Amino acid sequence: MTRPAGTAFETLRLAHSSTVDRVVEELRRALFDGEVGAGTPLREVALADAMGVSRSTIREALGVLVADGLATREPNRGVHVTELDPGAVHDVCAARAVLEVPGVRRWDRAGDQARDACRRAVADFATAAGADASPADLTAAHLAIHRAFVGLTESDRLVALAESLTNEIRLALASVDRIRRNTGDQVASHAHLLELLEAGDVAAAADELDRHLEHAEASMLAALDLGR
Repeated sequence: MTRPAGTAFETLRLAHSSTVDRVVEELRRALFDGEVGAGTPLREVALADAMGVSRSTIREALGVLVADGLATREPNRGVHVTELDPGAVHDVCAARAVLEVPGVRRWDRAGDQARDACRRAVADFATAAGADASPADLTAAHLAIHRAFVGLTESDRLVALAESLTNEIRLALASVDRIRRNTGDQVASHAHLLELLEAGDVAAAADELDRHLEHAEASMLAALDLGR
């Protein structure tokens, strides 16, 4: 029996896409774990040899990283890991404040599912800290709390915007082990913020979050300086 035209190629395409996805995931892991630092050239030949895949696969994977803001493509320089400057850090943190603080202010109007997501995220961060998780895992658990705050808006579009900022924030912290230095304080700070919300003091919680984000910006700038 003759197959419909294009069927075999579609199967091959799916397999290839799966390979690209795996390469992207491994590269993200290396970036977020600090194994590949900011500014590092991402050369197709070297990566293809190291990962045992074709250059075309690497090229597609790098395109995904560029689209995510994790890598930068420049004429005559190729692709390298994105280097965040102070202006970019400030821009990201300002965007976070615009998304997160209004979310917290909607606590009383948010549904049970959105509020429960905040509770779970705070608890998961405390669990990760107590389990001596890796810096990358701690950062991911920390940022999950802040995505949950945006989730209080119950707007899929705003949550998607918050997700788009996550990669840049993780990249800014990836080159240093900074989060281990103040994990206990971070856990306590987020627990206190949740306590304010549970007590109905939404205004105080919003002010606390605003201060937290200002401190986060200062910490990321310090982390970038330490990582150079």
